Amino acid sequence: MNVASILKGKGGDIITANAKDEITTVAGILGKNKIGAVLIVDDHQKMMGVISERDIVRGLSETGDACLRTKVTELMTSDVITCSPADTIDEVMALMTQKRIRHLPVMEGGELVGFISIGDVVKNRMDEVEREAAAMRDYIATG
Repeated sequence: MNVASILKGKGGDIITANAKDEITTVAGILGKNKIGAVLIVDDHQKMMGVISERDIVRGLSETGDACLRTKVTELMTSDVITCSPADTIDEVMALMTQKRIRHLPVMEGGELVGFISIGDVVKNRMDEVEREAAAMRDYIATG
């Protein structure tokens, strides 16, 4: 299984925010969509970074409620780690663990094609394990 299988299952919708947005706007996007991170893009839809709930909490702890009026570019991670649709689930799990990240933009040919979370990866892996167990039960039952 690979990242392409995750994208096929969850669809290609990518929720973004603009680099000019304030943290309040991004917090609203996260809450409305019940997600933990959002991609930050410029006016030409070029990816500039990622901002997560953790980034916002860190900003609040450092500057209080003034954080909510700051531009997203002040808190986002701009050195973004990405993956490709061809990467395996095991490779992505290892990358997320090693880099201590929970979200990965998916790039193909220099273009953004998706955005996955650790939840997406775990769900995919659990589905795979369940399919393997069912196949083994069927094999034993008919053998």
